[in-house]
Amino acid sequence: MRWEAQRLDLDEATTLPGMPSIRGLLRSVQVPEFPGLTFHEVRSRSALNKVPGDSAMPFPYTINPYRGCSHSCVYCLAGDTLVLMADGRQKPISELRVGDRMVGTERRGTYRHYVTTDVLAHWSTVKPAYRVSLADGTELTASGDHRFLTGRGWKHVTGAMAGWDRRPHLTTNDALLGFGRATSPVAPCRQYRRGYLTGVVRGDGNLEVYRYQRAGRAHGDVHRFRLALADVDGLTRTQAYLAVEGIPTDQFEFSAATGDRRAMTAIRTSASATVARIGELVEWPIEPTRAWQRGFLAGIFDAEGSRSKGVLRISNSDDEILARTQDALAAYGFDAVLEDRGLENRVRNVRLKGGLREHMRFVHLTDPAIRRKCTVEDIAVKSDADLRVVAVEALGLDMPMYDITTGTGDFVANGVISHNCFARKTHEWLEFDSGHDFDTQVVVKTNLAEVLRRELARPTWTREHVALGTNTDPYQRAEGRYKLMPGVIDALAGSGTPFSVLTKGTLLRRDAPRLVEAARQVPLGLGVSMAIWDDDLHQALEPGVPTPRARLDLVRALADAGLPCGVFLAPVLPGLTDDEGSLDAALGAIAAAGATGVTVIPLHLRPGAREWFMAWLRTAHPELVPRYERMYARRAYVSAEYRTWLAQRVAPLLARHGLDRQSGGAARGADGPLVAGVPGDEEVGFPAGSLPTGGMPGVRPKAEQGPVLPAAEEVPGPGEQLSLL
Repeated sequence: MRWEAQRLDLDEATTLPGMPSIRGLLRSVQVPEFPGLTFHEVRSRSALNKVPGDSAMPFPYTINPYRGCSHSCVYCLAGDTLVLMADGRQKPISELRVGDRMVGTERRGTYRHYVTTDVLAHWSTVKPAYRVSLADGTELTASGDHRFLTGRGWKHVTGAMAGWDRRPHLTTNDALLGFGRATSPVAPCRQYRRGYLTGVVRGDGNLEVYRYQRAGRAHGDVHRFRLALADVDGLTRTQAYLAVEGIPTDQFEFSAATGDRRAMTAIRTSASATVARIGELVEWPIEPTRAWQRGFLAGIFDAEGSRSKGVLRISNSDDEILARTQDALAAYGFDAVLEDRGLENRVRNVRLKGGLREHMRFVHLTDPAIRRKCTVEDIAVKSDADLRVVAVEALGLDMPMYDITTGTGDFVANGVISHNCFARKTHEWLEFDSGHDFDTQVVVKTNLAEVLRRELARPTWTREHVALGTNTDPYQRAEGRYKLMPGVIDALAGSGTPFSVLTKGTLLRRDAPRLVEAARQVPLGLGVSMAIWDDDLHQALEPGVPTPRARLDLVRALADAGLPCGVFLAPVLPGLTDDEGSLDAALGAIAAAGATGVTVIPLHLRPGAREWFMAWLRTAHPELVPRYERMYARRAYVSAEYRTWLAQRVAPLLARHGLDRQSGGAARGADGPLVAGVPGDEEVGFPAGSLPTGGMPGVRPKAEQGPVLPAAEEVPGPGEQLSLL
């Protein structure tokens, strides 16, 4: 078991309740300042991780203070939030399971359309709760990080106009997209069952008793009940409801399918007592209850209803049935109109007004058995529902919340379009799951500095370069609690071991004075990863990570402290951030911050990252999906042609901003007697090659000129977390 590598003193450690197979664990901790996170504190047996000898990595050792990453954002909704399923029903998000068929959306031309998708992952967490209230009465309880689709794009529940929490967020100027007013399902009762039987039997059944003359014999009495439908679902429910009343029926093939007609199945009984009992069950009530009316609407809709081309109607020629239908609809506040086209058979239609908004309220209120009439597949996401945001209120408490990953990257929650969280297949190395666990189950090597000092003191240690940030970020949020890095820095510098740090966490600024001192003792490399310059794109792809501007402030602070710091502009997204304007803006900002070098890396799509990135792309930029499928069809890396094209585009921009090697690789000089490295300096472990966000660098010849782009053969090591790359 891979947890064995985390153990030091097995006699001191215990197993945890519910986790009997994980020995060596000291305790699991949940603290208020990190809601939703669980820290598993372990005593590690080793600190230095040896890179396999046949690896292309330019450094021989790595250190990983943490497994898992608290950078990642956890979106979530309250457990009773109703999610729209593929058959038109709604299910609380807490009850969803992997593999469930549900409704997402995809863009087709001008509009998004509802489509069927699958639940790929499901998990829960605990987060501070907010209530979002809409003008039509819809309410949603969600975390501040959750996002909903508005007429102005995806927006978080909470945010700010400036500062560290700056991001698109809901205000009273926003309106959500969807049909709204989700209605909770109600379990059928006896009155509902009787109403359903009345609607389906009176609407489409044959119930009669008649006498005929038989020559030379007494009169013959015939008792007959028969119900024939093309949809077996309606028959199955009718047969079950009759069985509850003690009435058995037989099911049989009524008519075979023809070229233009579907096959029909029927149920029947001819016993006088059962036919009489059915007659009693379907008598019109003098004072219909609300439950009876709900059941009646479901039954008459199964028997005589249709829903197509944006119209829901119930057709019949019987005045009593039409009047009862209108009364039941009015009792629940529906607006319906009786349409009479003057047909000879006197068939008229009760048409429900209000479009998809009222259609779905009808479906959820009445719960018909025939589900093909209840779906929203291929319908455009547009509605006259009043989904203006009325208020966003903090509830002042932490609540258990749930989230899912879907194939489309979104789902319908309480009738509005909701963004989902993406699961990654990275934490499985420690036998955790790949979605919720990676974001919320962080393994902390509490004795890391102690073990590291012991290993560095061995006579066999030759002071080879050590890289940090090659698997998971050493300056993720958990470092704010455990403060492992100061001890690691002191141990490495004190032993004369050169090292490098790659991070996208601004917490590194805390250790700047210690790094200045370390740089006086050993060669030191610092790198800050900045995935995306565009704020909106950053929020869509890395919502839980410090903003690009915050990370450039870190670069500026390190430069002001006399520490040369390189930036990894990674990943460059084909078709999204590889245009000249985006690259020029990003490189200009990097140079202005004082970066002493820059490495430009196009997007890598390795297994795990590929699945959730492509799901996001299908939702946000479906027009780019065919291009990405071609570019990454059988590989994790872009083609050599694209790398060459990007290099040619980047080269003059690097020169313009003084970031190319001919300019010395520095936009602002670094004074002082510091021996420090930057990306591109192989002597301290930052080669002129690829160093993906959270990943390991590849190897490129130091003398090679021009912008730095990864080679296709540069494959990261096993078990590492690659984020987007």
